[in-house]
Amino acid sequence: MNSIFEAMKLQRYSRDESIRLINQFGRTRSPFVFLISFSGEGNIVVPENEAARGGFNLDMPGLVNYKLGTVPGEAISFTKLPVNRDRYSKAFSLVKDQILYGNSFLLNLTFPTRVKSNYSLEQIFRGSKAPFKLYLENELVVFSPERFVRIEGNTITSNPMKGTIDANIPGAQARLISDEKEDAEHNTIVDLIRNDLSIIASGVKVERFKYIDRIRTHQGELLQMSSEISGVLPNDFHSRLGTVLFSLLPAGSISGAPKKRTVEIIRKAEAYERGYYTGIFGHWDGSRLDSAVAIRYIEKDGDKLIFKSGGGITFQSSCEHEYDEMVNKVYVPIY
Repeated sequence: MNSIFEAMKLQRYSRDESIRLINQFGRTRSPFVFLISFSGEGNIVVPENEAARGGFNLDMPGLVNYKLGTVPGEAISFTKLPVNRDRYSKAFSLVKDQILYGNSFLLNLTFPTRVKSNYSLEQIFRGSKAPFKLYLENELVVFSPERFVRIEGNTITSNPMKGTIDANIPGAQARLISDEKEDAEHNTIVDLIRNDLSIIASGVKVERFKYIDRIRTHQGELLQMSSEISGVLPNDFHSRLGTVLFSLLPAGSISGAPKKRTVEIIRKAEAYERGYYTGIFGHWDGSRLDSAVAIRYIEKDGDKLIFKSGGGITFQSSCEHEYDEMVNKVYVPIY
């Protein structure tokens, strides 16, 4: 076990152990927080009242469990050193070939980018503005704009986010909505999430389609396109809460379709471990659950900071555009 996690006394669990533990918390209506990795292994599931003492700090709708003070007054400096275009191009070509062979329709290709900043992970957590924030002490920080699923009453909703553009481009919103590649990518993910929710819920429907969020960052503004899909869970879902969550993983917006084969291609193309990046994190208060996709993510690697980012690849994608989108997503929402 990683020495950092030993020091924080945050135990990590396998997929099966996590499902059993979350089912137990759901059945007993006991509040807890969680962080589930992209692979579904090495997860953190901890009672809410023990989380902050273990260095698990959350700031999201329904829970703010930390007292870390205010962010320093100095302006943030933030430099990114992305992978070279040749390395990205080789992975992109592999993915594009697999799509043309019919093995995937959409694949989320990601890479690590080294970043340098005068802010620590804790300072980035305190200073960033995002609806879902997580800070694991001395390990990683997430400032995610994307909800995974929310459960309130018997209703489950998901808000997949697909489609990004620089807000400063003339006519940015119209361009994003009308772009054929972005449209195909978004439609594919909406269909995937509808199918995923149909596994565990009835009456699945699209509540909102292709709405636009404006996200402020240290380097300007981005527009991102999302949809909202809902369904109705059975009355006994509490006792199967872990089973419900894991049946939806990995999140469709950061894997692709068809999911199983696409994840196999991702592992070959990326050739690095995503870890908790593109996993999910969240909070169960005993009756309601809210969660986010672990994107916009920085982790420590020795004395280095690594930002992981990516984007969806379809048969219409160009390598240059996708590389630029991956780099543009390396930002901090501090302004």
